[in-house]
Amino acid sequence: MILTVTMNPSIDMAYDLSQLKLDQVNRAANVQKTAGGKGLNVTRVINQMGQPVIATGLLGGRFGQFINDKLIEEKIAASFTEIAGETRNSIALLHDGGKQTEVLENGPQIALRERQNFLSDFKELLNKVDLVTISGSLPQGLEEDFYSHLIEIAAENNVAVLLDTSGRSLKNALGSTCQPLLIKPNAAELGDLVNQKISDNDITEVVAALKDPLLAKLKWISTSLGSNGAVVKFENKLYRAEIPRVAAISPVGSGDASLAGLAIGISLGKTPIDTIKTSMTLGVLNALEAATGWVNPSKFTEYFEQVKVTEIR
Repeated sequence: MILTVTMNPSIDMAYDLSQLKLDQVNRAANVQKTAGGKGLNVTRVINQMGQPVIATGLLGGRFGQFINDKLIEEKIAASFTEIAGETRNSIALLHDGGKQTEVLENGPQIALRERQNFLSDFKELLNKVDLVTISGSLPQGLEEDFYSHLIEIAAENNVAVLLDTSGRSLKNALGSTCQPLLIKPNAAELGDLVNQKISDNDITEVVAALKDPLLAKLKWISTSLGSNGAVVKFENKLYRAEIPRVAAISPVGSGDASLAGLAIGISLGKTPIDTIKTSMTLGVLNALEAATGWVNPSKFTEYFEQVKVTEIR
């Protein structure tokens, strides 16, 4: 069983616009509203792939109830801690032939009592799972090293953590005594960790950064390069993952789908190469769907066979 943690979930609203016109009325012909936040996108993909998963985090208000109802509708197991504040909205404007503009709310203010209630619930859930994914930002009121604390609690229960976050939360986790099993930065986030500027198109820069001594303790690092695939570190080896070119419908949530693939592969004990291929395949399948964090399992084998993973020597 995989446990997904979404501390700052949202109602994800995607508006499809042929052109974004500033200072004018924009009418969207197609609108998608989903139970979102990065962690819930991960949850949905794991569930669609038929793997056991349970979602946790914080939910509050009418928007929180909307998310809970959506999860029930999708038959996703969930155990969220209730808060007094209103769960946030996140807006993605898909416009001008593939561009994406996002408007993200910060999220509610979390009280100390609510923090403690979540930690208690989290400890109970760890008894039921063998792997945890933690995704996204933190709401207001939770300290920058909160994810580090969750990783430490999971380690005490012999449960590994896959961490997909950025900024201070990521740096604090890497500076902690207990390290996550995996992190999933993009090229810019990887550069931030090693104090370098890295381009998605420069594989040499990515490889050099992954060899930085600061990252040596991490078993897994999957560096997303968007349509260029990924470079992945597993133990002392580096792999280049190349994905097929597809006519993408929406890229929103593809990174989360990729994390779902990593979680599935690691949980099932797949080889490193098959785990990477599973990750890349689910990222591609998400891009082929209009809905966020959504894949079609019937296409998995077709695209899995098109993903190329080679060791970098």
